[in-house]
Amino acid sequence: MSANMKRREFITLLGGAAAAWPLAARAQQTMPVIGFLRSASLADATNLIDAFRQGLREIGYFEGQNVVIEYRSADNDPDRLTALATDFVRRPVALIVGNVLSAIAAKTVTTTVPIVFATGTDPVRDGLVSSLNRPGGNVTGVSFLAERLGAKRLELLHELVPTATSIAVLVARSPDATSEQQELEAAAQSIGQRLTIFQVNTDHDFEAAFAAFVARRAGALIVIGGAVMFSNRDRIVALAARHKLPASYPLREYVSAGGLMSYAPSITEAYRQVGVYAGRILKGDKPGDLPVMQSTKFELVINLNTARALGLTIPASLLALADEVIE
Repeated sequence: MSANMKRREFITLLGGAAAAWPLAARAQQTMPVIGFLRSASLADATNLIDAFRQGLREIGYFEGQNVVIEYRSADNDPDRLTALATDFVRRPVALIVGNVLSAIAAKTVTTTVPIVFATGTDPVRDGLVSSLNRPGGNVTGVSFLAERLGAKRLELLHELVPTATSIAVLVARSPDATSEQQELEAAAQSIGQRLTIFQVNTDHDFEAAFAAFVARRAGALIVIGGAVMFSNRDRIVALAARHKLPASYPLREYVSAGGLMSYAPSITEAYRQVGVYAGRILKGDKPGDLPVMQSTKFELVINLNTARALGLTIPASLLALADEVIE
């Protein structure tokens, strides 16, 4: 392409952007802007975004009609989150919504812009709020307490695969993953169960993790939650199937993608509640006065097709406990 053609294309692009600027400015003047920030891919979180929009609608806010939502992702590079949060603050947005890593990053750059989080950990321990009932400051949100389910998930997996003497654990670098791993290790130690733990730091580590599990003769797998895991759930499920590892997952979305079993809170329900809180803040509520909501709905989901492919028979006692059975 010639330099003149490139220049004409650039001028055309610039002209189109310039024409859009006044329109965007008018929209911002009349509608509040929400910054939706995620540490992992947005493409793999469409169900969470839909749930968030649903919560907003329940309060009377409809995207594109009376509220603007701008979406940003660090694409599994947590070091980018501070810059993305800073950009939102300078924008400025009316409030920031994010998962736990995003909320922690946003809190480091603003004490005035409201922040609403969704987390599977203890937000007090993570330093997001001073207390659950009276968060104080500019932060509140929803905790679905996934980290406290390690013992139950281990118990259910042992019931399904009682002959597995070594359990593989796939974990990512994040606050919620670290605390859940500690809870799982304590549970395993109490029953004399041996764990093989592999930490994933990038999207390229999954193949190596499963190779290590096979080398250690792991009989089953527990996947610990986190945004990087969620955005790679199809890959993880496929690798577990390829290596014939019965696996317990941290959210039902993995089972919908073909995973064997999950015992988990409803993350979509948590994001719906985040949408409700975002709407209340837009209407004038202060985040520091809104108690952190705690999801108490937990679901056992089993995929019978995957069980058959693995040659497993689901015990009747486990089927009786299941909230949903996928066939």
